[in-house]
Amino acid sequence: MDARHVPVLVKEVLELLAISPGARVLDATVGLGGHSAAILEATNGDVELLGLDRDPQALEIAGKRLARWEGRVRLVLSRFSRFPEVLAEMGWDGVDAAILDAGISSLQVDDAGRGFSFLADGELDMRMGGATAGEAPAATLVNKAPFERLREIIREYGEDPQAGRIARAVVAAREKRPIAGTQELAAIVEAAYPAKWRATARQHPATRTFQALRMAVNAELEELEAFLERIPDYLRPGGRVAVISFHSLEDRLVKRAFRREAAGCVCPKEQVVCVCGHVPTLRILTKKPVTPGQAEVAENPRSRSAKLRVAERLDPARARGGKP
Repeated sequence: MDARHVPVLVKEVLELLAISPGARVLDATVGLGGHSAAILEATNGDVELLGLDRDPQALEIAGKRLARWEGRVRLVLSRFSRFPEVLAEMGWDGVDAAILDAGISSLQVDDAGRGFSFLADGELDMRMGGATAGEAPAATLVNKAPFERLREIIREYGEDPQAGRIARAVVAAREKRPIAGTQELAAIVEAAYPAKWRATARQHPATRTFQALRMAVNAELEELEAFLERIPDYLRPGGRVAVISFHSLEDRLVKRAFRREAAGCVCPKEQVVCVCGHVPTLRILTKKPVTPGQAEVAENPRSRSAKLRVAERLDPARARGGKP
């Protein structure tokens, strides 16, 4: 069991999901099982819970954490974007509640060998699913991607204004020899930063670059977009979906997806007459994202950037103006 794992916003998730006894629950990113355990404890195990994760090591730990609810829990090695296929394999036509925590787990961050952090040296891997997941490791991007692609990744996913300088420094370094380790890459990025920026930075200059590479390697935004697009169709009327994000790009995707599904019309603003025929599928329950309080941040500093948004599935008949 990983004692370092502390799930974020647990109290808020439980209150907003409001899971009833007998519900079918999807934990699309079960991780080390923290949120799932809280849900099972809060309902006295009177739910059916499906947990997905692409990380086999995390899934093994989650299995041990949730073992006392044997028969109520099913854990499956899968990307969360594939949840409809997994539901079909289980014979589930929908769920009453769904949670997705888009954050990286402590298990991944604290294992230097997986390359997510530069606090200790390790290989440039960053694959959430490990070596058997099918993705190329971060080392491939760092050593093979063209300058323009590296700059785009660091600028778009890392939102780093020094993306051009960093990408140029990486390309120059790899021309001498391949960049092999996390600390080597971090040093290259740090040296690429202007001295004045380094002196005033609130975090290590390589933080955003490592975040950007991780997001690119694991197609994190594409995964999230796929989940958000499909989840309304699999929520039963009154069912709720909770999404926790840790990055402004992720939170923006969630906010826009919920707003789109809550709207009665999604035609372009210049369209005078509605022709889309869109029917609202969701009701937004969090007009602003829910964030951790001071006490939680003090206990778990990694929670400080977490944002929770929750929406509820509308009854299709009510949404169309008919009888339920």
